[in-house]
Amino acid sequence: MKDDTLSFWVRYCCFSSGVSSVPRSIGWDSVMRMSVDLRDLFLYEAFLYYNPLLLVTMMVWLWGVNLWVFSQTNVNYAKIFELEQNHLTYQEIWKSATWMTIIVPTSMTAYLYLYSHGEVSLAASQPVLLYAAVAMLLIFPFDIFYLSTRYFFMRTLWRIVFPLQASSSLSAISFADFFLADILTSMSKVLSDLERSVCRMVHRQVATIAWFEADSVCGSHAVAIPVVLVLPYIFRLFQCLRQYKDSGEKTTLLNALKYSTAIPVIFLSALKYHVFPDRWTNIYRPLWLLSSVLNSLYSFYWDVTRDWDLSGFTRIFKFSKPNIFSHLLYGRKWVYLWVIGSNLVLRCTWTYKLSAHLRHNYLTVFAITALEMIRRFQWVFFRVEKEWNKMSSKTDVQLSMSNTSNEEDKLLDSNNYHV
Repeated sequence: MKDDTLSFWVRYCCFSSGVSSVPRSIGWDSVMRMSVDLRDLFLYEAFLYYNPLLLVTMMVWLWGVNLWVFSQTNVNYAKIFELEQNHLTYQEIWKSATWMTIIVPTSMTAYLYLYSHGEVSLAASQPVLLYAAVAMLLIFPFDIFYLSTRYFFMRTLWRIVFPLQASSSLSAISFADFFLADILTSMSKVLSDLERSVCRMVHRQVATIAWFEADSVCGSHAVAIPVVLVLPYIFRLFQCLRQYKDSGEKTTLLNALKYSTAIPVIFLSALKYHVFPDRWTNIYRPLWLLSSVLNSLYSFYWDVTRDWDLSGFTRIFKFSKPNIFSHLLYGRKWVYLWVIGSNLVLRCTWTYKLSAHLRHNYLTVFAITALEMIRRFQWVFFRVEKEWNKMSSKTDVQLSMSNTSNEEDKLLDSNNYHV
């Protein structure tokens, strides 16, 4: 059964990523050359290296869809995120996603092929080179590969990691800061797998027979896993505290409380591998279940009532040039019922995925993480919609006040007498 799961994962990565039939056949034949025991161990390691990048690729595709929808409506996302005029369009986002869809599965195919044919050192270099190339591309200082966008992304990440910096107009937390930090909470498992992958690379345990030695340092029981999982929630918590410091709005403290409820879920779950089984069953497991329910329901409530404000939807899915999508989606009650219902189910599922129970069943983890990204993809539409409605209402009020002021000035000018 476990072998079938591994085989399905390899087929999914190769077939669904748009890889041509030749690399697809090479990857599958390479897997079949291995013995069953070796195949099980090796594909688990391959999953660690390529699962995060495949999921990031998926998220880039979905972000392109978000931008496409916004471009078809009168939701000015560039103004919301304070983007420059040369910001990436949805076509450029999809172009980048296409390259990622080609490169990541190709590297994985080479990894499988080289190892199965005895080229162990060359196989080990494949994920290392891929990660190094991604890191270099992000920090490349020259004006190619969308420098302004990469700079904006890295600067936003820096502000997320250090949200409590000295208060000033330049360091005030922007909507983009909050927005990206929220997305990172949905990708906490991706970040955790990245940490494990880099850890194995640093300890030179890629494609070697010393997997179990690496597992003692970078394995599924390592303390670093819950630490990395909790970091996005800590960053978001500090952002809320910073916002309260700047604005004094008590609502931000309630939002901070929401992110703090994820901390016991993650660390109570991690105790499963560090306490006696009966102690876990009798003490920590009930506490974990209670904290999971609290976090899921609190997060769901906040999504619907605070992040979305369902009473304010006026523009989303109302395309400037109506087509089949706007006809099916705009103003349809089933859209909102689907979004609310699926958000509740996936909130609960995502909380469960943060637990230690599923760490070894990585096909299930992959599926749940992908579903969480789809939930976040849906969330993006309505969160940006709410922010645009908020900005538009402020603009309308300012215009109204400006018009009133102009009329008063004209009236005063008409009453001026010159002697």
